[in-house]
Amino acid sequence: MKKQFLFFVIALFGGSLLHAQQQTVATRIIVAFKPDAPVSAPWENDAQLLQLFKEHTYSRIETCGSRKNADHRFYVFTWNSPVNTAELINTFTQSPLVKYAEADGQGAAAGVQLLTPNDQYFYNRQWALKNDGTFSLSTATAGADIDMENAWAIEQGDSTIVLGVIDTGTKLDHPEFSGRLWINSGEIAGNNIDDDSNGFVDDINGWDFANNDNSPVDDHGHGTNVAGIACATGNNSIGYAGVDWHCKLMTMKGLDASSYGFYSWWADALYYAADNGVNVLNMSLGGSGTSATLQNAINYALSHNVTIAVSMMNFNDNGAYIPASFSGVIAVGSTDSDDARTAPFFWSTTSGSCYGSHISVVAPGNYIYGLSNSSNTNYGSYWGGTSQAAPHVAGLSTLLLAQNPTLTPAQIKSLIEATAEDQVGDPAEDVAGWDQYHGHGRINANYALSVMTGFTATANTANAFSVYPNPVQIEAGQGTFTIAVPANTSAVEVYDATGRLMQTHALNGTDRVQVAADAPGIYMIRMLNAGHAETKKVIVTR
Repeated sequence: MKKQFLFFVIALFGGSLLHAQQQTVATRIIVAFKPDAPVSAPWENDAQLLQLFKEHTYSRIETCGSRKNADHRFYVFTWNSPVNTAELINTFTQSPLVKYAEADGQGAAAGVQLLTPNDQYFYNRQWALKNDGTFSLSTATAGADIDMENAWAIEQGDSTIVLGVIDTGTKLDHPEFSGRLWINSGEIAGNNIDDDSNGFVDDINGWDFANNDNSPVDDHGHGTNVAGIACATGNNSIGYAGVDWHCKLMTMKGLDASSYGFYSWWADALYYAADNGVNVLNMSLGGSGTSATLQNAINYALSHNVTIAVSMMNFNDNGAYIPASFSGVIAVGSTDSDDARTAPFFWSTTSGSCYGSHISVVAPGNYIYGLSNSSNTNYGSYWGGTSQAAPHVAGLSTLLLAQNPTLTPAQIKSLIEATAEDQVGDPAEDVAGWDQYHGHGRINANYALSVMTGFTATANTANAFSVYPNPVQIEAGQGTFTIAVPANTSAVEVYDATGRLMQTHALNGTDRVQVAADAPGIYMIRMLNAGHAETKKVIVTR
């Protein structure tokens, strides 16, 4: 079951929608049943509908509308793959139990629109950011993406946030990075003096730790692809859109021309990043064994408020590769364009996204098109690996910091984990809750950024209610939060992120109620007040 926000449209959007678009191919169908239909699971009382479910497998059924009046209740069926809307609606409406069926159109709040960039290859190649089910290189499922169009409508990045990438280097003159490179303002280029006394001479855009010089250019290609995924400039009419369109990029070359590197290089780069103002760091690399030096450097960076996204590696095993297995980092696995864990990647039948007890989340990582280190106009190459998954998380982390620069690495990690979509992959691996193959789920940038925008109240502010603390912290397996409401509130309902009613609290004249939270995630709180319903979301973190 996917994690979804439960939207009571009137409550959240004040009844004002920008547009509602009918689709010829849809994955969500709204069905309303007649008053004389059985109250519980009415579709199970019609042989034709049961046959329909055998032919088309649904992934979720949500109960919506009035929970107290069956005449005003409806259901939303979400399907595992795109279906023909007309045929499905026709089948439903033929049932004597069905009042009507229709496609679930998509809308937005007044003044808020999906932000679709004009980058040349966004639509047909960047399935990781927007997946309509038509990607040509692999089996694709509509919606198996990180929901960037909605996310960009909320946040596109901030030039004060610095993203560091430890990799094979970057093509520094690529137009997708124009104006985006971190510049060391304390250095005077070319004077062969360490002007800012940071131990590095003329380190204008970063440092090459593999060759010990101030030119961290990419002589392999891996690093340019990785950096572009996280922060290629979006909406500039060329190439691809990165997750973050405005953050600055600091390049630390920690891998040589053969894409190998010593732990000492990586540790040195970590200290450099932390000492020179990096906010988020991407490490699409890893090795085996142990290293106190690398562990100490990771801890140093975390203590300096550097959020670190690390690839899980691609050996299709549960090895504790470092630094992904170090505490405090966000260890990222890879998914395909159908949301399954990548196994194998396109380049080897024995490869696969690594898994294990240390995995945090997964993100798209196979057939990921990107930038070239040898050309400013060649956009035809693609890569596959957890190396490509990690920068999606790094880019989301910089967007979260653009919204709230006070967030700590632990808070960012919790937010990304709590808002990931669960049970989207192979049911044999992607079980409910955390699992060793998908962690907390596939990241959803829109959900994470929506949480950071705070609570959404109705236009009727006189009935506004508050929830505190926010975010709620889970300790020893359980957390609580308090809902404070107007004294004339009749009841408070608590739903989980899938729309399942978890708790109902009758207030009987009191003005607050304690809600128990036994797992991280998104909780929807609905207040009932003299016929007025109001909904807010609560984020619960570890």
